[in-house]
Amino acid sequence: MKKADLYIRVSTDEQADKGYSQRNQEEILLRFCEINKIEVRKVIYEDHSAKTFNRPRWQELLFEAKKTKGRHIDLILFTKWDRFSRNAGDAYQMMNTLNGLGIEPQAIEQPLDLSIPENKMMLAIYLAAPEVENDRRALNVFHGMRRARKEGRWMASAPIGYINRTTENGRKYIAPKEPECSILKWSFEKLASSEFSSEQIWKVAHQKGLKCAKNNFLIAIRNPVYYGKITIPKYKNEDSYLVQGQHEPLISERLFNDVQDALDGRKRKPGIKIMSLDELPLRGYLLCSRCARILTGSASKGRNHYYYYYHCSSQCGCRYKAEDVNEALLTELKKYSLAYDYKELCTKILINVYNNITHGAKDGRKSVLMQIDEQNDRLRKARELMLTSKIEPEDYSIIKKETEINLNKLEAKLTDFAQNPIKLDELLVRAVDILCGIAMLYQNADNEGKRAIIGSMFPEKLHFDGQQHRTTRINEVARCIQLISSSLQGKKRRARTEESALPTWVRPPGLEPGTKRL
Repeated sequence: MKKADLYIRVSTDEQADKGYSQRNQEEILLRFCEINKIEVRKVIYEDHSAKTFNRPRWQELLFEAKKTKGRHIDLILFTKWDRFSRNAGDAYQMMNTLNGLGIEPQAIEQPLDLSIPENKMMLAIYLAAPEVENDRRALNVFHGMRRARKEGRWMASAPIGYINRTTENGRKYIAPKEPECSILKWSFEKLASSEFSSEQIWKVAHQKGLKCAKNNFLIAIRNPVYYGKITIPKYKNEDSYLVQGQHEPLISERLFNDVQDALDGRKRKPGIKIMSLDELPLRGYLLCSRCARILTGSASKGRNHYYYYYHCSSQCGCRYKAEDVNEALLTELKKYSLAYDYKELCTKILINVYNNITHGAKDGRKSVLMQIDEQNDRLRKARELMLTSKIEPEDYSIIKKETEINLNKLEAKLTDFAQNPIKLDELLVRAVDILCGIAMLYQNADNEGKRAIIGSMFPEKLHFDGQQHRTTRINEVARCIQLISSSLQGKKRRARTEESALPTWVRPPGLEPGTKRL
C-alpha cells in the first residue's frame, strides 16, 4: 500500500474570496485516499502564499524527506496544482527534487500521468494559469497604488513624524504625530543652518524622543513628503516627478531645499559646530594664543570633583581654567549691553539706517524674480537651439529638467517671501531688547542657548590671552548698537560737564555740580 502526505494550503485572501477552506480540502483528499486505498501518513496545513516554496511547513516536509531519502513516503497529494505552486519555474525545479527522492507530487482534481510526454503540456497550463493570475493581480494593485499616489495619497506605513488615520467614510490618510513631528521640524531647521553634522542632530533628536535609527533618519530628511509632496517613481517611459500631497506638510519647501543644499555641499558651511558640555560652552569657539589652533575642552578628575579646562590639542601647552575663560566672556558681553534709556532711540536710528541703505526695496524678492527670469531665458534659448538642430533633443531634455528643478526652488522661495514678509520694526525691537540684557540672557541660558549667542555675536573665532577675549569681527548690529550707545553716553557726559562749568547764576535752581536732573 502506498503512503502519502496530504498537503493543504490556503492563503487569507483565497479563504475570503474563493472559499478554499482547509476543512474542505482535507475531506476531499481523505475520501480520495480511502477510495484508492492509500495510507495517509500525515496531514500538513499551510497558511502561506504559493509564490515561492519558502513556506515554513513545506520546508519541514522537504527537510524530513531529504533526511529519510523518501523511504517513508511515496506521494504528496493536494487538490489542485495551484495548491502546490503559483510559479512554473520553481514548480519544475521542486518536482525534479522530489522525483530524485522517489516522491511523486500529484493533484487529485487535475490528475496527470507525467510518464506520458504529452501530459507535460497540460502541466504547463495548470502551473502557468495561477502564475498569470498572480501577476495580473499584482499589476492591478500596482496601477491602483500608482493612481492613488498621483492623487496625492501616501500609500504605505506612515513616515517618521506621521501616523496612519482613517476618516469616518473609511478613507485612509496620514496626520502629524507629536512629539515626533516637532522634533523633525527642529532637525530640519538645524540641518539648514549647516552648524552641526547630521549625526550630531540625530543624536540630540533621539534624546528629545525621536524613535528611529540613524539610517532611517538620514532617509527621512531626504523625503519630500515633509513639505507636502508625493514622489511618483519612474515607470516605463514616464519619468519620476512630484505631485502635491493631500496630507499636512511639516516644513516649507524652501526649508527642505536649504537642507538638501546643505547635505549635498551646495551651501557654504561656516564650519561644523560640536556639541559641548555645560561647563565648556566655548569649546570650538576659541583659538590657541600660541599656535592659533582651535582649543578643545576636557575635565580632570580631582579628589572630590571634576576640574574643567580649555586646552590646545598640540604640544604647545596652552591651557586655561574654564571658569576664568567663561567669566571673561561674560565681562566682554557686558560691553555690548545697551542702557534701557537708549533702547527706543537706538531702534529708530537702526530703522533709518536700513531704509537709507535699501531705499525700502524688497531686495530678496527682487533677486529671486531676476533669477527666475534668467532660468526662463535659458530654457527659451535651449528650445531655439533644439529647433535649429544646434543641440540634440536629449541635451534639451537634460537642460529642461535642470531648469525646472531650479525654477521649483526659486518659486518656493518666492512663495515664502509672500507668506512670511519681513517685519523689520518688530525684529529690531526684539533684537535691541535682547541686547539690553545680553549678559544676563547669556548667564541664565542653557548650554545650547549660550553657544547660539556666541555664534551670533562673534562670526569669527575668539582669542583668549589669559585675561580677556579678542576678535577681529563682531555682529554688525551689536557693533552698531555699541557705537550708538558709546556716542550717546559721551554726549551725555559732555553735557553734564558743560552744565557743571556754568556760573551759578546761569545754572538752574537747585542743581549743584555732580547732581542728576530728575
